[in-house]
Amino acid sequence: MALLAGCLNVLSFAPFHFWPLECLGLALLFFVAIQSKEYTLLRVALLGWSYGFGAMFCGISWLIILMTRYNDLPLWLSLIGLALLASYLAIFAAIAMLLGTYLQRRWKLSAAITLLMVFPAIWAISEWLRGWVLTGFPWLASGYAHTASPLAGYAAVLGVYGVGWISAVIAASVAVTVVQPKVWKQMFALIVLLLVIGAGLRQYAWTQPTGQTISVRLLQGNVDQNLKFDMEHVNESLRLYHDMIVAEPADLIATPETALPLPSSQLPIEYLPSLNAFTQASHSRLLLGLVTHDGPKQYSNSALGFGHEYQTQAFRYDKHHLVPFGEFIPFGFRWFINMMKIPFGELSTRAELPQAMQVKDQYVLPNICYESLFGEEISQQLRMQSDGKNAVASILLNMSNLAWYGDSIAIPQHLQISQMRSLETGRPMLQATNTGATAVINAKGEVIAQIASQSRGTLSAQVQGMRGVTPYILYGNASILALASLSLLLAFLSGFIASIRTKKLTNKSLVS
Repeated sequence: MALLAGCLNVLSFAPFHFWPLECLGLALLFFVAIQSKEYTLLRVALLGWSYGFGAMFCGISWLIILMTRYNDLPLWLSLIGLALLASYLAIFAAIAMLLGTYLQRRWKLSAAITLLMVFPAIWAISEWLRGWVLTGFPWLASGYAHTASPLAGYAAVLGVYGVGWISAVIAASVAVTVVQPKVWKQMFALIVLLLVIGAGLRQYAWTQPTGQTISVRLLQGNVDQNLKFDMEHVNESLRLYHDMIVAEPADLIATPETALPLPSSQLPIEYLPSLNAFTQASHSRLLLGLVTHDGPKQYSNSALGFGHEYQTQAFRYDKHHLVPFGEFIPFGFRWFINMMKIPFGELSTRAELPQAMQVKDQYVLPNICYESLFGEEISQQLRMQSDGKNAVASILLNMSNLAWYGDSIAIPQHLQISQMRSLETGRPMLQATNTGATAVINAKGEVIAQIASQSRGTLSAQVQGMRGVTPYILYGNASILALASLSLLLAFLSGFIASIRTKKLTNKSLVS
């Protein structure tokens, strides 16, 4: 049952968007765990692991495309690789169920207290841990399922893990209703209250428009990944993006991640100067994705910015949260990179705090591909910019190349992740991708413009920047960690008080 609930969990995320299923699946896991009084802790951990394995194996099954289509691995070996990754990621759900059950038994908690106060808190903490242990892999965190649900309103206050915590409380309320049907009215009222508060928070404007709207052109070259680094097609790709860039001026023109297939040191000598000259003559600004080469074995996944404000020195942003195996090589895994034929197996990054690029009276903060998963890092950048020494970004920009995953559910899942970043920060997010999803997301997390995936084209739009800070920008994940800790403390006190009352009743009985 736990494995099946985990597998069905994928339907709660984009492109399916059946978000109630996320709550119901978690409710089933909680119910099965709370009924396990005769189980060992290892058996309870297996329940959590089964749920987590099903959720991750089905949810990130698009990795099969990367391994088979683009890296020539046999299907059987790719399935083993996917199963091993899903097995590791499922450990966090296993730990959550094991620890929750252990605390219930240790503190002698009632089923209702355990379900409402212990399981949701530890679930939120386990997802947060999955987001940073070993550099983190927070894909498919529970909160992402709720970008279009009433719970989306909590994102600006508590972030994606806070939304996941609220959804876990709702799941726990459903489980309590099954365990103790007499309290169904109270649980129903709690669920309605949480949904209403979330819907109300979504209507509150944490940020306000600033400056004038800017015209934006987001380029989607739709270059096949099999051809992108093929030397016979390199000139074709360079010409393609050059022509797409100079086709029309705009306040901001953005290409996908590594749109140029050659490192900066290998580009034709006139290539970048000609693009810079175009931006100066047309009063445009350009953010160009490429790999910069700074010296022997020093390559960075970068975005270079050209425009009036950067006539003598190009703006530069280096991707700083690198992908294991794809952009840095964990110790002892060089053989794996060689087998997978990854063109840039090990990249470097600069330590400086990323700055925002000025575009007229707006400031655009880039992030590259995988970095959009880490809301805490983006909020921290905004928080540090708000110290008055640097311009605070009013628009976010994600530059990605998801062609590795074909036309799979990875594309809408990644777009949903960017929607969550807009909800958390109260700022629009632009997505410029190679094959999809190239889109414009407003400050409310709504996709207001998008071009079809697996097609070549340009998305033109007017975008309004936003100023101000949300509670999540101010406090990041500290808020949800504090609330989860408080919930556990209250559960402990509840068990402690209950044990004292039990002792008093026992003593009175003995005296009688």
